[in-house]
Amino acid sequence: MDWIQTVLLALLQGLTEFLPISSSAHLILLPVITGWPDQGLAFDVAVHVGTLIAVVLYFRAEVVELFLGWLRSVTGKGLDRDGRLAWAVLLGTIPVGLAGLLFAHFISTQLRGPLVIAGATILFALPLWMADRMRGSRDEHSINWKDVLVIGMAQALALIPGTSRSGVTMTAGLLMGLDRVAAARFSFLLSIPVIVLAGGFETLELLESSAAVDWQILGGGTLLAFVAAYASIHFFLKWLPQVGMLPFVIYRLLLGVVLFAIYL
Repeated sequence: MDWIQTVLLALLQGLTEFLPISSSAHLILLPVITGWPDQGLAFDVAVHVGTLIAVVLYFRAEVVELFLGWLRSVTGKGLDRDGRLAWAVLLGTIPVGLAGLLFAHFISTQLRGPLVIAGATILFALPLWMADRMRGSRDEHSINWKDVLVIGMAQALALIPGTSRSGVTMTAGLLMGLDRVAAARFSFLLSIPVIVLAGGFETLELLESSAAVDWQILGGGTLLAFVAAYASIHFFLKWLPQVGMLPFVIYRLLLGVVLFAIYL
């Protein structure tokens, strides 16, 4: 990898990881469009580390509160609102973890083509638009086991490139009556164990590989992904109450149409 490829891919990963437009789709498409070689597993791990640091740092106060609430719940000191939300995040991760174990090979070998991405990009845009119009007024601390089940099952669909993990979990949250910010905040908190699992799986594969590692490229990619992801989270949450999901729905529809026009 050269530095141009590193900068563009890292910024793209950071910007799109937490927006409802599918980071995996963009990371697959950019090398296809430019003719670049695959960025490699080590780089994927590096940018995942960058985005993980960004979301944990942005929600550092909430992460500490959730951890303490969870700790109180398992040590017999009662289940408070932070403990319930912590368990919601953990339990909501189970479906995507199981789906990843069962279908990861099939998805990585059969569902990474541009037409699949185009179809998923369009297909999951429409429910996002409808869910945004049907949103409720609940916050993330009101999430119950039914919400966790629906959002967790929806998150498993994000293994299909083009779906968008953030997009599909926000869609499910909005449909269950959360407001825009609550749906987004829960989606971002839910991303923490998911990124840890994905990064851990990729790290295990990397340890079994004998490929050479360029530490400067990896360090630069991690830093750029972190900066872009942190900015993306901040401005998305700031503008979401006023702007809503419509700009992202329109972007997804246009992207899907362009991809079909190019690759059909």
